[in-house]
Amino acid sequence: MVAGLQEQIREWKMTVYAGPVFEMAANQFNVIADHLGIPGDERDRLLLPKRAITVSCPIHKDDGTIAVFEGYRVQHLLTMGPTKGGTRFAPTVDIGEVAALAIWMSWKCALVGLPYGGAKGGVNVDLSKLSRRELESLSRRYMQEMIPFVGPHTDVMAPDMGTNEQVMAWFMDTYSMYQGQTVTEIVTGKPVFSGGTLGRREATGRGVAHVSRRVMDLLGIDPAKSTVVVQGFGNVGSYAALGFHQMGMKVIAVSDHTGALHDARGLDIPALMAHASKHGSIAGFSTELAFDPKDILTLACDILVPAAIERVIDAKVAANLKCRVIAEAANGPTTPDADLVLDQRRKEIFLIPDILCNSGGVIVSYFEWVQDLQQLFWEEEEVMRREYQILDRAFEKMVARAKADDIAHRTAAMAIGVEKVRNAKNTRGLFP
Repeated sequence: MVAGLQEQIREWKMTVYAGPVFEMAANQFNVIADHLGIPGDERDRLLLPKRAITVSCPIHKDDGTIAVFEGYRVQHLLTMGPTKGGTRFAPTVDIGEVAALAIWMSWKCALVGLPYGGAKGGVNVDLSKLSRRELESLSRRYMQEMIPFVGPHTDVMAPDMGTNEQVMAWFMDTYSMYQGQTVTEIVTGKPVFSGGTLGRREATGRGVAHVSRRVMDLLGIDPAKSTVVVQGFGNVGSYAALGFHQMGMKVIAVSDHTGALHDARGLDIPALMAHASKHGSIAGFSTELAFDPKDILTLACDILVPAAIERVIDAKVAANLKCRVIAEAANGPTTPDADLVLDQRRKEIFLIPDILCNSGGVIVSYFEWVQDLQQLFWEEEEVMRREYQILDRAFEKMVARAKADDIAHRTAAMAIGVEKVRNAKNTRGLFP
């Protein structure tokens, strides 16, 4: 009877965080737990989130009606400091996806040595159906509902898909009005003139390009003779593309939700960024360069950058990749089945796992939080130098671990992160 009850409890817990993205995060963790020999009774404590919040966010729409949106926040790990993670506004957001992203953020922060646990938040909403005033109302209402659960030393929010510097400014203002004083350190990714840091907007994309360059040096790839494909031309993908462009590499193809562009001679990335900034997408930049976005991941190139959404590289795509390096700028772009294929192709394709590749964003978010707490701000050169220093250290640890244990780079990176979290939990013990 006890065993049956335990099984029911386990099933209930997994149902709370249902969905393919959470199953993928759990799958990845179990692979690492097996590799590290973590006993079964310790695994749930490491994997399952500390806290999950679901809120209703009612707003007055412009036509006078009331609309209610579901909002979420998952705080995975509070053992090592406040939780940290972005907030996404998208019609696909659910509690399982948010939980998975929070879990990945914990391993990421531990890998690069930040004093944070992972968190993630979001609202299930189609932004194309909201006016600017409605978006502000929704942003402020979401933060208002989250006030009992967040704080500069509890949970620090940041932007993600569908949110930006302006939304962070609304979050910060709403929390500050509640506190009766300006609290800039409650969120990161703010405008510079509202307590943000120089270099935050570019940080993730710059980090992707920097770590990719480290791999190229390791493999002896000449940037001047190299090509790059970027799937996803949002903030991260565009700044990564710009970084590669500035290294003298040819970015031969990019895509976003409206389509794809391909030019074997190399795209004009600064011009494309200016167009996307003005029009909101790459649509209309060129009809001559239009390309089928379904084929972008399997284009022949040196560096492939999946910078869009989760689970775009499955086993079939992995078997047909024609790149030398995969730089995972997105969170969770590669499925566990694809990882098995890539493990067999380790000598052909160097994988830079997401928890390292895109960690530049949370690293510079940490710098913003530190600067806000101290009220002492750095020049952009200092921000970049410190970001690259942390990325280099984590990269070298991952490569050394992968070589020493003869394991895949994702396994090595996640093993370092999970080990650190496990040690912190075991050292602190259980209370009460």
